[in-house]
Amino acid sequence: MPRRVTPALLASAVLIAGLVGCSADARKTESQQAPVEPPPAATPTPQVPAGKAPQRAFAVGVRQLKLNRDGRALPTTLWYPAAGQSGGAAKRSATAAEGRFPVVMFGHGLGGRPDDYATLLTRWAAAGFVVAAPTFPHTSRGADNNVLDVLNQPADVSYALDQVLALDGKAGDALRGRLDGERVAAAGHSAGGVTTIGLFTASRDKRLDAGVVFAGTALGVGTAFAGAAAPQLFVHGELDEVVEYAAGRAAYDKVPWPKAMLSLPKGDHGRALLSDGATLRVVSDTSVEFLRWSLYGDPEAKKRISTDATRGDIATFDDHL
Repeated sequence: MPRRVTPALLASAVLIAGLVGCSADARKTESQQAPVEPPPAATPTPQVPAGKAPQRAFAVGVRQLKLNRDGRALPTTLWYPAAGQSGGAAKRSATAAEGRFPVVMFGHGLGGRPDDYATLLTRWAAAGFVVAAPTFPHTSRGADNNVLDVLNQPADVSYALDQVLALDGKAGDALRGRLDGERVAAAGHSAGGVTTIGLFTASRDKRLDAGVVFAGTALGVGTAFAGAAAPQLFVHGELDEVVEYAAGRAAYDKVPWPKAMLSLPKGDHGRALLSDGATLRVVSDTSVEFLRWSLYGDPEAKKRISTDATRGDIATFDDHL
């Protein structure tokens, strides 16, 4: 049975008006403070038992799922560990690697698409994660960019997660027996970061064990983090011209669980996520080790997080994991 709680989301134009971030062409906007809510008591015990993450890099496969939630088209891209030699671009419909892998749901920013983040998400898959990224119907590139629809996206992600996890038991599917539904995280950039926060607050999905928020804010979804402890990694540029750094920091400060914040003193709204470079390498390496620890339960990965985060003096790291 899905471990999901989906109360009605708060539709507030005032709260969400400041959220106009996109992964392709962001314009400067005034940030607004998220509503202050006292966090409820949270279960202190992590959900994932201790384990060991894969030590090798995998080849990566990629495929598409045609999903639809009550008339909301949600085409979803899957990146997954594949058999064969590691390195290079993801291969369409490649044979899945042997093993059972944690699942990471990823939400794109306003005006973006999953493929915009292919470099980062391919690296996560190569490290031993199945990454599922839906294309949202109203906030993706080419859609009407209705920013208020961000409030419907946590339910989209939970639905997409239902369908992805169902592949584990689907006869004949390439991912049959490859998905570990007890080790699941949510991640997202900008509007996708709001979506991710919503999955731990107003629309808490109890299946989620960890979160990664890139340039996100709690506008519209609040900061009432609920349920069992789910470690969170926030990543934010201090020069963000769309979602002010202070707004991301305010949401981070409200997280009652193990958490860390990777701050990029020269970082903007996240262009570094879209192209390979030194900043992306720090972000990807840090997030990989965070996911290895939070989903595989690998204690050695936890020791490497701060080392990767502070490499090259590209970022500062607030560590409360």
